[in-house]
Amino acid sequence: MKMNQSNSMAKAIMFLGTGSDVGKSIVAAAMCRILRRRGYRVAPFKAQNMSNNSYVTLEGGEIGRAQVVQAEAAGLVPTVHMNPVLLKPSGGQGAQVVVQGKVLCHMDAMEYHNRKSMLVKAVKESYDILSREHDVIVMEGAGSCCEMNLKKNDIVNYRMAILANASCVIIGDIDRGGIFAQLIGTHCLLSGKEREITSGFIINKFRGDKRLFDSGVTYIEEKTSLPVFGVVPFYNDIRIDPEDSVSVQKDRRALKPTGKDTVNIAVIKLPAISNFTDLEIFESEPDVVVNFLFHPDEMSMSYDCLIIPGTKNAMEDALWMQQTKWSDKVREFYLKGGRVIGICGGYQLLGRVIHDRLGVESARKEVEGIGLLPVATELAGDKVVRKVTGVCLVNEKDVEGYEIHMGRTQPVCDKGMPFLRLYTSRRDNGWNDGWIMEDLRVAGTYLHGLFDSPGFREAFLNRIREEKGLQMRHSEGERAARFREYDRLADHFEAHCDIDRMIYGLHL
Repeated sequence: MKMNQSNSMAKAIMFLGTGSDVGKSIVAAAMCRILRRRGYRVAPFKAQNMSNNSYVTLEGGEIGRAQVVQAEAAGLVPTVHMNPVLLKPSGGQGAQVVVQGKVLCHMDAMEYHNRKSMLVKAVKESYDILSREHDVIVMEGAGSCCEMNLKKNDIVNYRMAILANASCVIIGDIDRGGIFAQLIGTHCLLSGKEREITSGFIINKFRGDKRLFDSGVTYIEEKTSLPVFGVVPFYNDIRIDPEDSVSVQKDRRALKPTGKDTVNIAVIKLPAISNFTDLEIFESEPDVVVNFLFHPDEMSMSYDCLIIPGTKNAMEDALWMQQTKWSDKVREFYLKGGRVIGICGGYQLLGRVIHDRLGVESARKEVEGIGLLPVATELAGDKVVRKVTGVCLVNEKDVEGYEIHMGRTQPVCDKGMPFLRLYTSRRDNGWNDGWIMEDLRVAGTYLHGLFDSPGFREAFLNRIREEKGLQMRHSEGERAARFREYDRLADHFEAHCDIDRMIYGLHL
């Protein structure tokens, strides 16, 4: 597969990894902020991302959440060209392929691998659009940059770096162990051209006294003849949106304690969980506890609300919930007085039935839902992707967010009522979204970002606080506070990396 070098004028720096989840996305976000603060027009770019945690751009297209974070760090409005190819895994059914924001088709892994060459044109087109408008492109690779069986058809790691004439930095994760094998082994597998454009390393997620690793840095530099630009300590106090569900699914931390003096929210950790960042905003509320639960026996009446988040495969997750007895636990929690809210795929799961006659997500044509909402869902062949504003029909609070879904959900009886009224603009007539029962204790909606709306979040939480005899609180629009977090992230990396040396070869 031939990828000719780009004719663009922008300089490019690329962060590659020794594996997945080593910190490529967060390092790229830090560099976007650092260069932005130094006065450069900088934009992020990742040719291919695999993530179910997507975002709707102003053009109405989907990209991975990591590139949204990087765009915000760079002071930009996200566009589809920052992530021209997005793969959305769907259980064991392959992945939905999104190209420049729009769904192309559904492919299994082998089919996608064989058809990557078709995507090169879109990748190069998007890169050139960005590079014509910016001084520096901060690029991110995917997974390991040296998967030897995949290199031939690579469109996201070194082949993309060569196309962009990028200076490459390889990131290793010392927290997982084997840092010498990670970095030196990766360097040994590089071709001559790949070594030529690789400028050095970053060692990420260090814990303890860095002086104890001075000899390790020396060993790596002697073995590779490349500098270690920095040893970056692990941090826990900087809030940046996680890239994907790997951070949720692999989280093994102890559950936070629930109590009578806190608002306690449980979130079901679905196998195909997506857009779990809908719940990140609760971290800004000092008296709110959020726990992601995988096993139904972790659920108890100490929780005030149970949230079923988005899922990339509602059909398979509905079966998983039946098999694990989660469906029974959700019904039991509601019948004992708990609140239940479903978002997007979670809304579908709360209904009576999900039909997939077109085989959008599964070979199964129909699966039963939990049945707490009198609605039915039909999975359609076209995807709804749009930014919306609106109002909650229960508390009259303004809401805004975005929709990404293949399903169409309709009530099957007159019990309950619509939950929200949504608009693409105030000039249209809008439409009713979601469903809520008369007791106001079970509801579902397609609106991602529902809780990011401070008025709605405040009303929702204060209703629980009032019932528990807790102090009422005011909810601020704290999502905006994430911009301060980007500065803190940049400060962290500037304190522990030789940024000037890292970007020296760019001749900025």
